[in-house]
Amino acid sequence: METSDILKRVRKIEIKTRGLSNQLFSGHYHSVFKGRGMAFTEVREYQYGDDIRSIDWNVTARLNHPYIKIFEEERELTVVLVVDVSGSNEFGTQKQFKEETITEIAAVLAFSAIHNNDKVGIIFFSDRVEKFIPPKKGTIHILRIIRELIDFKPQSRKTNISEALRYLTHAIKKRSIVFLLTDFMDEGFENAMKIANKKHDMVCIKIFDPRETTLPGIGMIRARDAETGKTGWIDTGNPITRSRYSTWYREKEQHLNGFFQRNGIDHVIVRTGEDYVKPLINLFKQREARL
Repeated sequence: METSDILKRVRKIEIKTRGLSNQLFSGHYHSVFKGRGMAFTEVREYQYGDDIRSIDWNVTARLNHPYIKIFEEERELTVVLVVDVSGSNEFGTQKQFKEETITEIAAVLAFSAIHNNDKVGIIFFSDRVEKFIPPKKGTIHILRIIRELIDFKPQSRKTNISEALRYLTHAIKKRSIVFLLTDFMDEGFENAMKIANKKHDMVCIKIFDPRETTLPGIGMIRARDAETGKTGWIDTGNPITRSRYSTWYREKEQHLNGFFQRNGIDHVIVRTGEDYVKPLINLFKQREARL
């Protein structure tokens, strides 16, 4: 893609997602994702009625007069976007590919975080960590992230969610809000996610295309695995084949949803080609209701 085309796409996504962030998400984001704990700011002289538990005994002894510690809510957060860039996201039968939907959602979340004066970082992953941009503040930083989302070319087309979560756990020391954006076309990541969820506040956003849930009855088709490149023939005209595929997909979804619920991990499902605003706001409202 030419540089001029990339800049046009960055600008287009910036206009759309910044508007959504300002109009719809900022209020919900601010109320749902709050700073954790209190941070020490200064000391001042003790006044009648102050809580004696706040007395700073070191300063009091040094100055021979009672002083207390002043604390303020620690507002600043760190937001980390963990984004799947594997081959399976280059698929879509509606208005967008999955990767395009992921890009827009990531941009909306990033602008919401920056509007809230939070730091934002991003991890691109396939079956390895492809790139890590450390958390920073500022619009220029966000536009760099969006540009990478649009034009990033991974070295691998496969998926390994566990690898991305292990990297997250070791690379991000401070407790952060983590948005994992993926189609979850992977297995065996449960233990890594449990560990990551204990350290961070995990929010999983699954992006899928409706065509992935069932096979169309159109006879023999030659299919290619977007991640491995392997091809094979499938008899979609056979109702047993279609039924088995639908059952497999349904059971996979039930297992994933059950895992999220058992481990208290917030999650939302977004379809390509449909408005992602409503499911995201519903997620924010559910979190807000628990506070």
